[in-house]
Amino acid sequence: MSRVPSLSSPFLLGFDEIERALDRVAKAATDGYPPYNIERIARCENEPEKLRITLAVAGFTRDQLEVTLEESQLVIRGRQNEDRTRHYLHRGIAARQFQRTFFLADGMEVMGADLSNGLLSVDLVRPEAERIVRRIDIVSRDD
Repeated sequence: MSRVPSLSSPFLLGFDEIERALDRVAKAATDGYPPYNIERIARCENEPEKLRITLAVAGFTRDQLEVTLEESQLVIRGRQNEDRTRHYLHRGIAARQFQRTFFLADGMEVMGADLSNGLLSVDLVRPEAERIVRRIDIVSRDD
């Protein structure tokens, strides 16, 4: 099934990269593990507004988690190795690997990551953009 481009208006020039990003996001949204929250943290004093992504990663240690920034994508990976020395009578908690990708807008910066009580939090900030108005001279070629 092919998707009809939603940004095909003649007034939206140069948005083809956004169209591709929307396609990637739609494909990545199918796996719900690990669950996550995204919250907005209000600006305080001289700090800009922040976003915090929090993933539930119970059972993972800091060494089993990896947070990378790959171009405009925040990629969070978790890898647990199977412990072959244990003999389970019931195994309801699986050693599971995951990769969760978040697509970041231009200008977003990753401030840091924190692991506490089974929750991995990644803080992001987007510096406030300057509003620029520039006058474009019109050249007359009829003379």
